[in-house]
Amino acid sequence: MTSHRQGGIMPAVRLAAIDVGSNSLHMLVADVSPDGRIQVVDRLKEMVRLGHRTFTSGKLDREAAELALRTLKTFERLARARHVERVGAVATSAVREARNGAAFVRLLRRETGIPVRIISGPDEARLIFRAARHALGLDGGPHLLVDVGGGSVELVLVRDGRALWMRSLPLGVARLTERFLIDDPPRTGQVRQLEKHLRRELGEVLSRVRRAGTLRAIGTSGTVNALVAMASAARGEDVARLHGARARAAEIARLRQRILGAGAARRAALPGIDTKRVDLMPAAVVLLDFLLGQARTPELMACTWALREGLLLDLAGLRSGPGDAASVRRRSVEALAERFAGPNAHGRQVARLALALFAATADELRLPPSAREPLEYAALLHDIGHAIDHGRHHRHSAYLIRTGELLGFEPLDIEMLALVARGHRKQLPSPSDPDVQVLPPPMRRRVRALAALLRVADALDRTQFSVV
Repeated sequence: MTSHRQGGIMPAVRLAAIDVGSNSLHMLVADVSPDGRIQVVDRLKEMVRLGHRTFTSGKLDREAAELALRTLKTFERLARARHVERVGAVATSAVREARNGAAFVRLLRRETGIPVRIISGPDEARLIFRAARHALGLDGGPHLLVDVGGGSVELVLVRDGRALWMRSLPLGVARLTERFLIDDPPRTGQVRQLEKHLRRELGEVLSRVRRAGTLRAIGTSGTVNALVAMASAARGEDVARLHGARARAAEIARLRQRILGAGAARRAALPGIDTKRVDLMPAAVVLLDFLLGQARTPELMACTWALREGLLLDLAGLRSGPGDAASVRRRSVEALAERFAGPNAHGRQVARLALALFAATADELRLPPSAREPLEYAALLHDIGHAIDHGRHHRHSAYLIRTGELLGFEPLDIEMLALVARGHRKQLPSPSDPDVQVLPPPMRRRVRALAALLRVADALDRTQFSVV
């Protein structure tokens, strides 16, 4: 990936960010351009459970530590094979609190050559906030970022892209499970003791969240997002794209009843559950239900960017500052177009023509000003499917839009982009199309009108010489 700027082409740098967490080890490999575009090359994860018994014994479990070392050696070999230029690695709550944590980090450095460092809770919260802001913009609000790890919980209250405050609290799900939820399924008294503990530890913080009038909570960890996936599955939805998916607080409350009433074997059969987290889900659902209820936040949204993405941005040395959702969306669309269509001269010309047609016809077609953006982005992306196949490239373009990890968009907005791009050739999106029917009625009408404008714009640049 390259960054096209006046005066030349600025190459991207390949980086790897490693998160040595209390539950799992992650490595993210990505190409990062100077203007902030990120193209993921590889993601790796190993459930290690470094926090297992650490929060009660005060020491890292030997077996888990050995598995972590083997995993990090594998990550190092893969980073070399991927020609990574710089690697950053951070260790969080379990290693931070263990009496042998510092010695363990020295061992990791010596055996792998990876510069692992232990970070503080506030620094962990900062990296999570940085990642979420890059992925979502976080304009408006207030929004409550919630990252639930094995050992700690990070909370960040955000308004208009700025952090009002950050907190890191020792309330991770592995810690809570080992301390309170001893039986499986947990007994009612154990759950009450856990809730009493949460009220004591979180009461003051959540009263501040209530007073701020928080609009929604945004979950940035695998544990939180696993609950969003379960809520979606309970609605009968197939969550192909977790980033931006939502769950109502009432849905989390219903999940709480189902999870707490089942043992591990029955929990593993629940729709949408991550089987590797089965033992941690009781503590997770009690914690999330408590957070949403006490904060009076009606909705939880999944964000798949978290600590390792924030570390990646730090490694790249990108300027940190408040963004907005519109710039996040544009940057993400341009990165996807560049990945599959290169300079994309035809896509840019079609976008210019489509916007001119929009300006001339929007009133007659009853299109709101907000429809201008999806038309432009569908035009920029309408031909990226040529990278897969020419004959059915319109359908492949739609597929790449749906699966391309576009940032800053709601799931329904992604679906609308895909349908408009698909409609630039062959049949216009039909009201009877199952993909169209998932959209609310106003968006269905809009898809057909925008696809028609895109077809005309594409035809006007049929020669791809930008003569119109």
